[in-house]
Amino acid sequence: MLRTFLRTYLIGANFNTRGMQNVGLALALEPGLTVIHRNAQELRKARRRSLQHYNTHPFWTPLLAGIFLSLERDIARGVLPPPVLQRVKNTTTYTLSALGDSFFSGAALVFCVLILTLLLVHGWAGLAWMWLICCFLGVQVFKLVTFVGGFREGIAFLSRLKRWNLINWGQRIKLVNAGLLLLLWWRLWPELRVEGGPEWAWIFWTAAVLCCAFGYFRLRVSRAWFVLAFLTVWVGLWTALSRGL
Repeated sequence: MLRTFLRTYLIGANFNTRGMQNVGLALALEPGLTVIHRNAQELRKARRRSLQHYNTHPFWTPLLAGIFLSLERDIARGVLPPPVLQRVKNTTTYTLSALGDSFFSGAALVFCVLILTLLLVHGWAGLAWMWLICCFLGVQVFKLVTFVGGFREGIAFLSRLKRWNLINWGQRIKLVNAGLLLLLWWRLWPELRVEGGPEWAWIFWTAAVLCCAFGYFRLRVSRAWFVLAFLTVWVGLWTALSRGL
């Protein structure tokens, strides 16, 4: 199982346009399949199943590898029919891929980077290194825990994953990221808070970011309208300042 877990880090190394991450998944599952299927013919069938189309967020790869091995174990015991594996793969991989893009790529990783940037801007390099190491180790622990849970519990682990409520947590983290972005601007452009400086600019951009965050996450306004409004205001301010208004 350790070999399978370590190989999950290499699943994206052989990405292709036909099966996407399927070759890397087959390589990762190979040690487990050879242990589960002692019969050579059944092993070949399991290998063909592992080579079916597969693509998901890399942070979910260990979990899915564990679930797939758990299903293969049940197939070898005669508990489940082989077609169940492909049905589970088709439903879970794309669902977890969307969840991973929203929670990890769109919220958690951005939060980690914003905290790291703020620490560096303040000159706290030591704390920045500690934060970076903690984030890196946290991801590895998450992958290991989900891999073990997926292998032990199989599909039942997805029910536990649903209780984590990652979708709503992702929305909350994105709101926090909006506040962290304001703090970063406050540090990068100190003239916005200097006495006698253009304090209206700081108030304006603070209100703009908060309104955008509220409008997107609560009112479900399209991001395209925010981008258009931002560009319009920016061009207007730039034109006014260039003319000395």
